[in-house]
Amino acid sequence: MNRTLRIGTRGSALALAQTGHVADALREAGADVEIVTISTPGDRSSAPIAEIGIGVFTSALRDALANGEIDIAVHSYKDLPTARDPRLSLAAVPPREDPRDALVARDGLTLGELPTGAKVGTGSPRRAAQLNALGLGIEVVALRGNVDTRIRKVADGELDAVVLARAGIARLGRTAEITETLEPIQMLPAPAQGALAVECRVDDVDTEHLLQSTLDDSASRAAVAAERAMLAALEAGCSAPVGALADVVEDLAEDAADGSTRVVLRLSLRGVMATEDGDLLRASATGDLTAAEELGRALAAELLDLSGHATASPAGRS
Repeated sequence: MNRTLRIGTRGSALALAQTGHVADALREAGADVEIVTISTPGDRSSAPIAEIGIGVFTSALRDALANGEIDIAVHSYKDLPTARDPRLSLAAVPPREDPRDALVARDGLTLGELPTGAKVGTGSPRRAAQLNALGLGIEVVALRGNVDTRIRKVADGELDAVVLARAGIARLGRTAEITETLEPIQMLPAPAQGALAVECRVDDVDTEHLLQSTLDDSASRAAVAAERAMLAALEAGCSAPVGALADVVEDLAEDAADGSTRVVLRLSLRGVMATEDGDLLRASATGDLTAAEELGRALAAELLDLSGHATASPAGRS
């Protein structure tokens, strides 16, 4: 491949850091690349994500890719709508960063050490629902802005703490500011949190092959596929109060022929959904690594059954 590949990205520090990792990997593989910054509606608005709509950080990138203005688009996977874009190929899901949420609090405090009435900032209904369910007596405050803006609100004394994706803090080299990494039993992350989605045009087979061979991680792809299939089957948007986390785990399988056992890799998926009255519904399931989306849809059906619905509608499947 002798052309220069144009990699499209948002202009935030985090987006540029993420795209830099992709660009470096492609350069190591011998490709010539340049980074193209594209402004998105989400970058230009300070309104809550739930108000300005799904895809506000990704639609401009996808249109630029489909129109030939760029050759590759790099997204935070959790920002993508669950519906597939027929113009594009999800060519690679690189190895996932730590998907957990993290607390940045004043005075080095952990979540359990925050005093009653402490103000904790988040722009995520998912995080807000799970924080409120912990019953710690804290006040959850809505906020928008990049990682630096949010953390500064703690440093300036406007908030006692903020909750952010650990992966974003890590990609910016600021993990020393984390006062607690929140375990999934306290707070399940957003589906696909910590993962990147690298897209190209569906008819650009050379670029697709390069991205797959250079960047794609099958375990990360399977885990994220299960989480997002659950989200899609719940007919929930990217900012809905839904959390999910899939892990690749070792399991023992018995050989039907001779009764011997062998170690196989399977997916373990946990999900949480907040109801309208603030209750949290939880479910978990384990399935084959090759049937990730089926596992996600099955867990969604279980959550919907717990909430009083019969089955998950297939309308939102990705």
